[in-house]
Amino acid sequence: MNAPWIAALLRRRIMLAGWALALVFAFLAGRFWHPHYGFTRFIQLDEADRRAGIREVRAHPVFWYEGENGYDGAAYAQIAFHPALDSEELKAAVGHLPYRARRILLSALAWVFAAGDPARIAGTYAALNIAVWAALALLLWRILGVSDARGLVAWAGVMFAAGALHSVRLALTDLLAATLTAWAVWAGERGRGGRAAALIGAAGLARETALTAVAALWRPKAGAPLGRGFWLAALAVLPLALWLGYVRWRLGPADQGFGNFTWPVTAWIDKWVEVIAAFPRHPDFRWLVTTTFLATVGLTAQAAYVIRRMRPGDPWWRLGAAQVLMMALLGTAVWEGHPGAATRVLLPLGMVFAVLAVRDRASWRWLVAGGLVAFAGLEALREVPSAPREIAAGRFPGGSYLVRLAEGWYGREEHRDSAWAWSGGAAGVEIETDGLAADASVKVRLEIRGITARPLEIWHRETRIWTGEISTARAWIELPPMQKAPARELRLELRSLAAPVAEGPGGGGRSLSFALSGARVIAANGR
Repeated sequence: MNAPWIAALLRRRIMLAGWALALVFAFLAGRFWHPHYGFTRFIQLDEADRRAGIREVRAHPVFWYEGENGYDGAAYAQIAFHPALDSEELKAAVGHLPYRARRILLSALAWVFAAGDPARIAGTYAALNIAVWAALALLLWRILGVSDARGLVAWAGVMFAAGALHSVRLALTDLLAATLTAWAVWAGERGRGGRAAALIGAAGLARETALTAVAALWRPKAGAPLGRGFWLAALAVLPLALWLGYVRWRLGPADQGFGNFTWPVTAWIDKWVEVIAAFPRHPDFRWLVTTTFLATVGLTAQAAYVIRRMRPGDPWWRLGAAQVLMMALLGTAVWEGHPGAATRVLLPLGMVFAVLAVRDRASWRWLVAGGLVAFAGLEALREVPSAPREIAAGRFPGGSYLVRLAEGWYGREEHRDSAWAWSGGAAGVEIETDGLAADASVKVRLEIRGITARPLEIWHRETRIWTGEISTARAWIELPPMQKAPARELRLELRSLAAPVAEGPGGGGRSLSFALSGARVIAANGR
């Protein structure tokens, strides 16, 4: 008699658990937001991009990684400024541009949602995958019909998989391609073959391997003639074919990417050898190696579940079979690394596994094995990179600011939410602003303390704008309004004529004079 009530309560609890997991993702991803850079930490722009990148990406606030630390998202983000590929700068800025340009959809969407505004494009591109993640979460919840713990675990195994979260973390196109693929197969399953073909065509513009989903169109509904599947497949392939023709016309021939494939299962075997050998070789990176091992187990389990029982009448199984075939052919370059690009390329395989496992009421052993890819996914969002010279950042009406250390400091120190830097007596501070008019002025406040009570002078350009005494207690100093330089930056010099004090007994430590522990910037007419 109470069964309907109990079932309703269970569904409500499952839904609440789903929302809780979505909030976990929002928290993990939200930590990457920066008041000045937005979500551009996801893009992985490095020093090479800073030197050779297109003018627009250097003209607005983005997060720069030190050294040669870039990734493919940096190329797609720069293409987003010129999705028509009509900029000569792109050829020098983006390596293998004809190859990168084929995955145009995410870049084009960023341009559209930013309304072509160069000041917003990079930030929009970086944040798009967060919205795509949310769209896939809602779509997959509905496809799976999540109503119990089994469905919830299968759903979470996809949403927190390495392929999904690494796509967010590195601002890549795989998550968008997988989302459109899932929507397409679901539409085809309900007899909407034309819509399914159009969605697969769009997915192919996000990542060309998404066209493996044409396998799901071969029999879009029971009793349909085989020829209709061919027509739908041709319709799905057409957008990418037309776009590749445009890319070739604009940029010339491209590497077709066949180097990413090799003889069947050889690279998969090499991956197993690599990941097992990595445990004794890299004892200092045990958790990273472990999550890679678990991701490899998870992908293997997903493939095994698909091939364990033939069901060619099921469009999801047909997609899974195509994914398993591609998995067998993937080359070493796709498998190598931690956890490897294969986790992203094979994200549709994870979705197929989740759908089949839920509909089959698969055992918990299968669900757990296939969901092991989630550990590498969570690892992707574990650490938030920081700029070693940043001392403060924030927003004011209409703009934002960043305060970083120049020369003369011993380096940034931090504890919990506090950061500071010591100087031996003379040091520079650089302040970058965004969103202000070219002739705008700003007010700056600095939080400073001395190693002992001592005089301090602050200079802007060749003008001394503040002089006074500082004590050993942290205190805020408000400076008069200053006009920023045309390059969005202004520079301050802090000087103390008092002798520095040796750090610690024995005189072997640093010579300290004053410390900077905070900064605030507001528009001169703001509050």
